[in-house]
Amino acid sequence: MAGLAHSKMGLRKPMEKINKIYGPPGTGKTFRLIRRVKAYERIGVPLHKIGYFAFTRKAAEEARKRINVSEKEVPYFQTIHAFCYHLLGLKEEDIMQPYHYEDLGKKLNIRVSFTDKYNEEETHFLTCNNPYFQMIQRAINKDIDIRNEYDLNSHDKKEIDYDTLNHIYRNLLLYKAKNNIVDFNDIITEVVKSDKIPKFKAIFIDEAQDLSPLQWKLYDKLKEHCDQIYLAGDDDQAIYAWAGADVNRFIKEPGKEKVLRRSRRISRAVQEQSAIPVSRISGIRKHKDYLARDYKGECQHILDLNQVNLRQGRWLILTRTKSNLLDIMKDLKNKNFYYQSNKGKSFKVGMYEAAIAYSKWKLKGSLDEKEINAIREYIPSGNWSDKKEWYDIFSADQKEILYLRNLIASKENLKEKARIWLSTIHAIKGGEEDNVILSLHQGRKVQEGIRLSVDKQDEEHRVWYVGITRARNNLYKLKAKKKLKEYQL
Repeated sequence: MAGLAHSKMGLRKPMEKINKIYGPPGTGKTFRLIRRVKAYERIGVPLHKIGYFAFTRKAAEEARKRINVSEKEVPYFQTIHAFCYHLLGLKEEDIMQPYHYEDLGKKLNIRVSFTDKYNEEETHFLTCNNPYFQMIQRAINKDIDIRNEYDLNSHDKKEIDYDTLNHIYRNLLLYKAKNNIVDFNDIITEVVKSDKIPKFKAIFIDEAQDLSPLQWKLYDKLKEHCDQIYLAGDDDQAIYAWAGADVNRFIKEPGKEKVLRRSRRISRAVQEQSAIPVSRISGIRKHKDYLARDYKGECQHILDLNQVNLRQGRWLILTRTKSNLLDIMKDLKNKNFYYQSNKGKSFKVGMYEAAIAYSKWKLKGSLDEKEINAIREYIPSGNWSDKKEWYDIFSADQKEILYLRNLIASKENLKEKARIWLSTIHAIKGGEEDNVILSLHQGRKVQEGIRLSVDKQDEEHRVWYVGITRARNNLYKLKAKKKLKEYQL
């Protein structure tokens, strides 16, 4: 069966070992991979002889669900990190966690904090706000010395001193050794050095454009232990170079290539707009012509959010930077919109549950223990009063109380997911919505980076390409405020 392709009728002609699938937005590259997995299953290949590696745990779980089998039947439907983790027989306590970095930071007298811990999608990118740890991780992901990484990032030298960087790196190594723990990069290195990789009939890697040089080393090892490889990705959507991803390796990897030609997601207007940032990429890229779906759609500039009707339909609001995201969140909150982000719902869920329970008590006079405890969070003294409404008696921030009161009065179903979702472009990759508002504000640090590097300029164009192509129907380009730099679309 090695080196054989399959059709609905069974086997057909031999094919190359490495097969590359280029999937522009919405063209179904994951669907194509799953269909190929099912073809192997039909001819009797055991599923435990198939490795399917996705960029996030959520994506790996969704792939397994499409096969419609239990997790035990597909032990190698995982992220690359999870694959290495289980091969080495590690436990959670063996892995360096954010609190370890924070502890080390205190010992070294440097500030270390986390925004999303490793993040909601479990890509295992270290979302630490400390630039020293960020640079160390990039160097390890790129499989280069920290000195080389430092020299490659001259724009960071304003806030990073090399001697301090080296000192922190040495202490990081000592800290891991002392506490007998490893980080997520270490586990890939250990597997590459080991003889633990099982034999596979076929290996599938989705979002291959996001693999780092360290992960490509593992790929080279996997390649020695399998009969067939399928790489799926889109170099135009490679937006993780900041974390060490190597898109050029994906483009240059030899193999039989296929470009998927029809998007089932993107309208014609969105596709036309997406061609602008792609045309600006000056480095190597795979040329890909594809057809939009048969829907015209709309694409226009807006000066502020008041120019669209956020009270109807489903919306995705995307920003380039976290600070810009926070500004828009504040604006929406001031206007009493219900929205969600990776952080959760825009209101305090506990307060909402307490408000509903209190209103029920006033009406019926009886509550269960859970409802009582919810109210006690906001009326610690226990001075309940059936003469007052919850918003007059709750002990909490008055702005939050007023916001929640207005949301309840608006008749929005607060138990359901919000119609408005907010995210940075990097955090939403893979997501989509009917209507997308794309804030064009870039941010000072981004501007500084792209002025000094062609590679960073190309990555920036790819970031905006991803942002644009999250829109199924309509795209609204939100202009940056006066005097702020914006991406030109």
